[in-house]
Amino acid sequence: MTTTLAALNALSDADFTAALADIYEHSPWVAQAVSARRPFTTLADLHAAMTEAVRAAPYDKQQALVKAHPDLAGKAARAGALTADSTDEQASVGLDRLTDAEYARFHELNDAYQAKFGIPFIVCVRRHTKDSILRQFERRIAHGAADEFDTALAEIFRIAALRLDGRVTAPDKLPVTGRLSTHVLDNHAGTPAEGIALELRELSAAAADRVLLRAVTNKDGRTDIPLIGGRPLPIGTYELRFAVAAYYSARGVPQADPPFLDTVPIRFAIAEPEGHYHVPLAMTPWSYSTYRGS
Repeated sequence: MTTTLAALNALSDADFTAALADIYEHSPWVAQAVSARRPFTTLADLHAAMTEAVRAAPYDKQQALVKAHPDLAGKAARAGALTADSTDEQASVGLDRLTDAEYARFHELNDAYQAKFGIPFIVCVRRHTKDSILRQFERRIAHGAADEFDTALAEIFRIAALRLDGRVTAPDKLPVTGRLSTHVLDNHAGTPAEGIALELRELSAAAADRVLLRAVTNKDGRTDIPLIGGRPLPIGTYELRFAVAAYYSARGVPQADPPFLDTVPIRFAIAEPEGHYHVPLAMTPWSYSTYRGS
């Protein structure tokens, strides 16, 4: 349920705490700690105040906050015992649709991490693909305990920022989203390529590729909406596939039989979840090029 920053500023202390109680997992004390600092003029101010409240809390309270988070793809997730936010977050990356082998791998890593650090592995899953989460697991388990506790808190702040940005309408937005877009140019005709079919796939080293979107370009050679937008760009490897031969065939452009270029794949990686990735295609029936644009 969404609300406005102005409405939050006008609530009683108890209602303000209740409205933001689940921004930090099972930890309404964070909202309670900042209630007296109202009114907040921007969402950034509210987020900063909540972050400061956690940083200023005693270590045992911080530790309780960290331990309040569930394991990724753990027993609570399989039993449907997660909070609504955690359920949606884990589902966004497919952790609710693991194979038995994938579930076993996550279970193994969760146990190893808990055995070493005594806390659950925490990562802002909306910024990752499954492959990226597994790489984070394997990289971070080599950390020292103090560094890893700091990393866990930093990830919690990212999670809270996304929850807050999605829950509260304010004059500003938090910088928590990215954008992936494309633009197709028909260099043979010297115009934008209207009507070219394309497909965006998420690639995985350990599972089947996943089709994220199918679209057809408009008169400007662009898609009507971003390929990914309104959320962080999950760190991972992707492939855009453009139906070049079908496009030129529909326009009566002579081609070899079979065409020299049929479907053009562009494989690329995303490393900046809050960045803007623009992956254009400039093409003829016999050539193509791309680059990272803006």
